Amino acid sequence: MRSELEDVQALYELAEEADDAAAFKEASTAYEKLVDHLERFELTTLLAEPDDQLSAILTVHPGAGGTESQDWAEMLWRMYLRWIERKGFAYDVIDYQSGEEAGVKSAAVEITGEYAYGFLKCESGVHRLVRISPYDSAKRRHTSFASVFVYPEVADDVEIEINENDLRVDTFRASGAGGQHVNKTSSAVRITHEPSGIVVQCQSERSQHKNRASAMRVLRARLYQLKRDEEAAKRSVLEAGKKKIEWGSQIRSYVFHPYTMVKDHRTGFETPKVQSVMDGDIDEFIHAELVGQEKGD
Repeated sequence: MRSELEDVQALYELAEEADDAAAFKEASTAYEKLVDHLERFELTTLLAEPDDQLSAILTVHPGAGGTESQDWAEMLWRMYLRWIERKGFAYDVIDYQSGEEAGVKSAAVEITGEYAYGFLKCESGVHRLVRISPYDSAKRRHTSFASVFVYPEVADDVEIEINENDLRVDTFRASGAGGQHVNKTSSAVRITHEPSGIVVQCQSERSQHKNRASAMRVLRARLYQLKRDEEAAKRSVLEAGKKKIEWGSQIRSYVFHPYTMVKDHRTGFETPKVQSVMDGDIDEFIHAELVGQEKGD
């Protein structure tokens, strides 16, 4: 970055000497790249936890409310996919169950890239939407909820003990896109870990074997997260309470009506740029939460 700064200074000096608009534009472009590089570097300095560098698994689930909440869950799902693309991370959709009328019943995505978990861990929690419902003929205002969970993808060298006797494996026919194959074969896999009650499923692949492997990766990540939460609870009851996710304790509100605003209730950061946020521009929220954690707020 120091080298980039020197280059920017040199470009501005040359532009001033030549008094050339094109040269000033080139210098400005170089300056914007430097600022972006600096902001990204600043964020990574806040990611110092042992798991922050890992890839991540993100899941979205609608709350009570049927189509309204399912539609909201799909809007969040789209927001995160846009964010992933903006960051240049690779991703693989491992589960997606469409709602009966609209939206999504549940969805999960595996995000591969350095610091994916560190960035997204702040997104775990309940997200609240306030809007005029497109499904209400009376055009009344509705409030919907959806929950987001983010788990670190466990590295191969981390030992997570899973007893096969503790697993109940069910197969079923996948739903959604995929043609006749989807309806004729029981390729989707649901795994229940009976001691913890954790249930995971995958239906994105045509092969039952591949879906089982993907579901096992999600199970390992969730068991690892459960272990981390239990250790945190032992260290501090207060911290355990902060991490608990329950309806009514939303971390962020997205208001479409009677005004436009997205507000994070943990940091107080807010923006009126609702559409920009829904298009994946959530870095300012992530930054605010990471800074707050660094300060111990």
